[in-house]
Formats: sequence, C-alpha cells, structure tokens
Amino acid sequence: MSPTPNYEPQQRSGLMTALVVGALIALVGANIYLYVQIDHLRTDTTADLAKMRESILSEIGSLRDASSVNTASQAQRIENLKAELAATQNQARTLSSQAKAEAVAHAEQLSKQLQSEQAKMQQQVSTEISGVRQSAETANTKIADVSTDVGTVKTNLAATNADLQKTIADLKSARGDLGVQSGLIATNASELAALRRLGERNYFDFRLAKPKKKEFTKIAGSDIQVQLKKADPKKHTYTIELMADDKVIEKPDKGLNEPVQFLTAKSKQMYELVVNSVQKDMIVGYLSTPKDLAAR
Repeated sequence: MSPTPNYEPQQRSGLMTALVVGALIALVGANIYLYVQIDHLRTDTTADLAKMRESILSEIGSLRDASSVNTASQAQRIENLKAELAATQNQARTLSSQAKAEAVAHAEQLSKQLQSEQAKMQQQVSTEISGVRQSAETANTKIADVSTDVGTVKTNLAATNADLQKTIADLKSARGDLGVQSGLIATNASELAALRRLGERNYFDFRLAKPKKKEFTKIAGSDIQVQLKKADPKKHTYTIELMADDKVIEKPDKGLNEPVQFLTAKSKQMYELVVNSVQKDMIVGYLSTPKDLAAR
C-alpha cells in the first residue's frame, strides 16, 4: 500500500490559485459561449427574413409583370373592337336601308362584345390585385411568426443562462482530504450538470455497490477503478480503495460531499472523487478529472 503524499504550503497555495483562476476563466467562457450563440441566432434570423422578403418581392414582381402583359393584351383587343365599331358605324351611314340595318345590328353586337371585354378586364385586374394583397398578408404573417420564434428562443436562452448562473452561484468549494483546496463541488444532479456545462474538467458519475468478492469496478469513461470496502448510511461515511497507475490507495472513513483527492501519472492536477449519497452497501457520486490528461 502506497503512503499518502505530503505537500508543501507553497504547492498548496499554487494549486489553490490555479483552481480559482480556472473557475473564473470557465465562468467567463460560459458567458462568451452564450453570447456567441445568441449572436449567431440573430445573424441567421436576419438572413432568413431577408431571403423571405426577397422571395415575396420577386413573387409580387412576377404577378405585376403577368398582370401588365394581360392588361396590355386586353387593352389592345378593346382598342381593336373600338376601331371596328367606329368603322362599322361610318359604313352604316352610307349604305342602303337594308344594309344599314345590318350594319347597325353588327355595330350593336360589337358594342356588347366591347362592354363584355371591358368587364372581363376589370374583373381580371381586381383578381390580380386581390392575389397580390393576399401574398403580402401571408408574408407579413410569416415574418410575424419568425419574429415570435426568435423572441421565444432569446427568452429561453436568457432563462437558461439565468438558471446556470444561479446554480453556479450556489456551488461551493471545499478542502480535499489531502489538504488541497478543491474547485467547485456538486451535491446533486443539477449542480453536476452545471459543472459539466462550464467545461473546466471531466465528470463521470457512478453508482458503486459493495462487491461480494474483493474486486475493483472501473468508473465508466475513466481510467480509475474503485472498490467499496464499507458504507455507513447513519454516519454518512464510507471507505474505498482506489486503483490508479496500478497502485492501490486506501481512503478510509470519508464523509458526504468530501473531495477525495489523488494524483496519477497522467496529470499534475488533482483527481477528485465526491460521494453525494451513502446507502447500505452502496455509494453514489462522481469522479472529476483534469482536462489535460496525457496519453499513456
């Protein structure tokens, strides 16, 4: 069994300072990340609205072009009918009574046809104007919906940021069993989630039962193996053995939410194991490891 290492006061002070600075950097990083996310959302939304407006204007332009072509065609047809009617009326003045009657009848027919064409043209223009108005109303509705969605996302981001900041403010640091000041300690699942979002360290949660045989259990995702030797729910204490770098370290009579600290060959920073719940023959908690782990 390896002896517990001793640390000089200067080393403890240096580690404490590094942990505090790391926590502050992580908080600043989290705020910057949220700000960048909101900025990206604002940029994407502005681009989407611009594309939507461009599409609507193009559609309205197409309707106007089609309307102009149809209107010009109808106008030309009406002008032709007017010219034919005028010619027929002039011809009727010089013809005999029978031919004149036929010319007048033809002129009346042309007049009715002219009135019908003018009515169709007015109806077509009215229909096209109604279509443009409907397109504009649909576009305004879509833009309003997008603006509402953006407002909802911003509100949710603000609420999430506020919850994260509150949770971080509730977190506390503690001195570990090796006398080194620990970073922030999570006492429940929501606080552990907040620590993960800070991204300062790696976190691996576990539920460790006392084995029937003397064997170690690897904490999922990590390189650390643990064996639960004893768990006392009444006193909220436990005893474990840790296996790191093929060495076994005993940690006797540790308390609830107490950082159990140890070093490995992979990092100069402390590993920390924190137990949040002591049950009969079982402990529940998490393992915290540094980000800068060297490959073995």
